[in-house]
Amino acid sequence: MAEILALVEARLRTAFGEPDARAAVTFLGTDRIEVLRFAEGDLVRYATLGMSAHPMTDPTAVVADPVRGPRAELVLTVRAGLAATDKLLRPLAVLAASPQVEGLIVAPGASLDVGEPLWDGAPFSSVLVAEPGGLVEDLELDEPMDPVHFLPLLPMTANEAAWKRVHGAAALQERWLARGTDLRDPVRTAVALD
Repeated sequence: MAEILALVEARLRTAFGEPDARAAVTFLGTDRIEVLRFAEGDLVRYATLGMSAHPMTDPTAVVADPVRGPRAELVLTVRAGLAATDKLLRPLAVLAASPQVEGLIVAPGASLDVGEPLWDGAPFSSVLVAEPGGLVEDLELDEPMDPVHFLPLLPMTANEAAWKRVHGAAALQERWLARGTDLRDPVRTAVALD
C-alpha cells in the first residue's frame, strides 16, 4: 500500500510540481486519506492521495479481491482567489473514502454528492466524475493490479445534478461545452438547462 501511494504522489508531483499544502483525514474504519494542494498560476488543484491504496470492489461481490479491481484518485481544479476553496479538503477526502465506506466504485460519468456545499458559500454540493488521462497520465502498476486513474471532478449545481440524472453525463458535458461554461470558476452559476 505505501509503495503504491509513493508512486501516486510521484506521479502527481510530475504533473503539477510540489504541493504547497497537504491535509490528512481519517474516517472511522478507513485508511488515511490525504489531500494535496498544488498552486499553478491562477489555478489551484486539489488531489487525493490514499483512495488508490486498495482496489474498489463491487458491493455485491461475496469476497473482495485485495489485488484486482479499479484504482483511482480524485483531482479538482478551481480558479484561485475567487472563493475560499481550501474548505474543500474535507469534502474531497469524504468522496475519496466513499469506496471504502460505502463500497462504491467511482467511475467516469458518476455523480458524487457530499450533501453540503463543497466549501463555504459554494453553489455546488456534488461533482461529476470526468474521464481520466487529461491532466495526469494513468499510473501503471505491476500485474495483476489495475492502473491508477486520476479522475477529474467537475462541480455541479443542484439543478445541473438533477438534469444530469435525467439526461446523462454526456448530455450535461455537451451543454457545458456549448454554453462555454468555465467549470473551474468556483462561483459560477448553473448553465442554462432549458
